[in-house]
Amino acid sequence: MKLQRKNRLRVLSLGAVAVTGALTLTACGSDDTGSSSGSSASASTGSSSSIKCDNAKGQLLADGSSAQKNAIDAWVKNFSQACGVQINYKGSGSGAGVTAFTQGQVAFAGSDSALKPEEVTASKTVCTGGGQGIDLPMVGGAIAIGYNVPGVDNLVLDAPTLAKIFDSKITNWNDAAIKKLNPSAKLPNLKIQAFHRSDESGTTDNLTKYLIATTPSNWKYSGGKAWQAKGGQSAPQSAGVAQQVKQTSGAIGYFELSYVSDGIKAASIDTGASKPVAPSTESATADIAAAKVVGTGSDLSLQLDYKTKAEGAYPISLVTYEIVCDKGNKAATLPATKAFLNYIASEDGQKLLSTIDYAPVPDEIIAKVRTTISGLS
Repeated sequence: MKLQRKNRLRVLSLGAVAVTGALTLTACGSDDTGSSSGSSASASTGSSSSIKCDNAKGQLLADGSSAQKNAIDAWVKNFSQACGVQINYKGSGSGAGVTAFTQGQVAFAGSDSALKPEEVTASKTVCTGGGQGIDLPMVGGAIAIGYNVPGVDNLVLDAPTLAKIFDSKITNWNDAAIKKLNPSAKLPNLKIQAFHRSDESGTTDNLTKYLIATTPSNWKYSGGKAWQAKGGQSAPQSAGVAQQVKQTSGAIGYFELSYVSDGIKAASIDTGASKPVAPSTESATADIAAAKVVGTGSDLSLQLDYKTKAEGAYPISLVTYEIVCDKGNKAATLPATKAFLNYIASEDGQKLLSTIDYAPVPDEIIAKVRTTISGLS
């Protein structure tokens, strides 16, 4: 199934789910845009609702997931214009973001994987007064399997074949396993150039969770944020992998859907449903809508169904969390942190996602996120 780029322009309902870019330094708006208590300004998207600045001021430093980069870029532009707050989100990857958070270097972090127990323990040294780091789901999305194979516009792969490609067991595009899944395609006699993340990444974690869940006999690695399979080539962050796929004939890689662009096509996945499923806002929504909250207390980490065979549900999905202290946040950055998180969890903030290949978090879950943000201290 050919990826339909027009999905980028569809606006999903609030009950849909958001798919999975990191922030870059965005110039702040001038002080006269309104940063006093209770002030607000309309978002640059033209939304009728307003951003509440609530004493937000100064600068915020953040780091983490590069999968959510394009979403955060759009949010920061609107928030900075409205509130005059400068936000510098490095987007160095989930691993780097969590490390920066547990070392007290950032106000919040982004990660495509929930905090591990040892990371929660480490966070208690920077979240004062008995606080700890918690996971707030904000962005959901499809992990696209991007490829660059001349003459092949509609590639279908399944979990076993994908595992063998990334584990260097299938090395040529005209391999019999790929031919079986694509009987009408003109597959070239071309070496496969498989690219993976060089940095610790929640995107890697989610892709390998999918392979472990669906084809354990072909993916015998333990998984995690660090790439473990042998062979292949590496590049940093989602943008780096996407760039390598775009410029390399025969390449294949994985990255959040919004990185699929001219020169890169996205494979559909044979899940066992009646027809293969292409990555899109809608198909990721269909998968993530079934996610369950498994976190305790204020933590809202989710469990995804990587083995789904539901019609139209894309199985290689992710949810990106913003990680923040439940209490014990630094007083100097707490107002701006809460105001920004309130905006991105708002109806306007979530609706913006579907215009850039992401989708909003389900209504029931985002309502809990909003309640949790209001209690941050």
